Amino acid sequence: MRADFLPFSKPSISEAEIAAVAEVLRSGWITTGLRAAAFEEAFAAYCGAQSAVALASATAGMHILLKALNIKPGDEVETPSMTWVSTVNLITLAGATPVFADIDQGTLMVTAETIEPCLSERTRLIVPVHFAGASLDLDPIRHLAAQHGIPMVEDAAHAVGTEYKGHKIGASGTGIFSFHPIKNMTCGEGGMLVSDQPELTERIKRLKFHGLGVDAYDRTTQGRAPQAEVIEPGFKYNLTDFAAVLGLGQLASLDGFIERRAALAQRYLDRLAGIDEISPLALPAWPMRHAWHLFIVRLDIERAGLSRDEFMARLKAKNIGSGLHFRAVHTQKYYRETLGLPAGVLPNTDWNSERICSLPLFPAMLDADVDQVVATIKEVLAR
Repeated sequence: MRADFLPFSKPSISEAEIAAVAEVLRSGWITTGLRAAAFEEAFAAYCGAQSAVALASATAGMHILLKALNIKPGDEVETPSMTWVSTVNLITLAGATPVFADIDQGTLMVTAETIEPCLSERTRLIVPVHFAGASLDLDPIRHLAAQHGIPMVEDAAHAVGTEYKGHKIGASGTGIFSFHPIKNMTCGEGGMLVSDQPELTERIKRLKFHGLGVDAYDRTTQGRAPQAEVIEPGFKYNLTDFAAVLGLGQLASLDGFIERRAALAQRYLDRLAGIDEISPLALPAWPMRHAWHLFIVRLDIERAGLSRDEFMARLKAKNIGSGLHFRAVHTQKYYRETLGLPAGVLPNTDWNSERICSLPLFPAMLDADVDQVVATIKEVLAR
C-alpha cells in the first residue's frame, strides 16, 4: 500500500505564478483591473474566440447567461442529467424546467439523436456538455439547434484546450469554461464566457457587475468611470486581478499540462486493458483533441461483486483517491422528489451513474503512480 495518499486531482502551480500573485497583492490594485483584462484577451486569442468575459465562476457565467437569454417560468432548457448540478440548479432557480436528454453510453455525452426527441414548443435553450476533456460532436447538434431556431450554449467546463475538427472549443458559438482547482488550468476559482455574439457579450459584461453601463474595469480611468449608471439590475461576478494573473500563468502552461495528461491517460488505457471489470470511457469517433480533464472508468458491478461506492472506499483505504463525475442530477434527492422522472427514461445515464469512477490524473503524477493505481485496482478486485 502507498505510504502517502494519492489524490485524484491536484493543481500544478509554479513558483513563478505564486510570485505573480504576490506582486498583484503588493500592487495596491487587487480587484478587476489590468490583469483581468489581459487574461480575457489572452484566453480569447488561445481559443480563437471573438470575445471573452472573465467571471468569478462558471456557475456565475451560466446564471447571467440564463438571465441574458430571458429564460423564465414556463420555458424548458434541455441538458443532460449526467453533469454537475449547478446548471440544473440555475435553470430551476430561473423558474424554468430542465429537460434531460440521455447520453451515449460510451462517451457520456448527448448527441443530436438523443436531444431531438426532447425538444418541444417550449424549448428555449440547449446546453450540451463536453465531458472529461472530450468534445461533443458539435456539427449535428448545431445543425439541429439552428433548424429549430433554438439557441445553444456549450457547457465547456471540462473542455479548456479541447479541440473539435481542428478548432479549439470556444472558437465559435457561445461557451462557458471553468477554472475550478480540479480543472486543467485554475484561477483558484473562476470562469470564462466566450461568444461570437457581440450584443450578448456586452450584456454579460453589464450583468456581471451590477448592471453598470461600463465594465468593472475601464482602461481609460484605471477604475470605474464616475459617470457609469445602472442600465439594468445586475450581479457581482467579476474576477479579481490576483485570480486572473494566476490564470495567465496557467494558460501559458496549458498545452504542456494536456500533453502530460494524455501520456498518463494512455498509460492507464494500456494497463487497464486486461481487467475485465473495468471499462474506460469510449473515445469519440469524430476528429478531436482530447484534453484529458478526467480519466473515468466504469466498474462492472455484477462481475466485480461490489458496488462502485464500495470500490472507491477500498481504493481510499489503500491511499488511492478517486472521484465521482457524476451522480446523475435526476437521482439527487431534490430532483427525485420534484421531477419524479419515470424509471428507465434515461437508461444510459442511469447505467453510468451507478458505475463511473474518476481515477487520479494530474500533471505532477509519475508513471509509477499510474502503475500503482492499476495494481491496487487489481488487488481490490481480487479480494
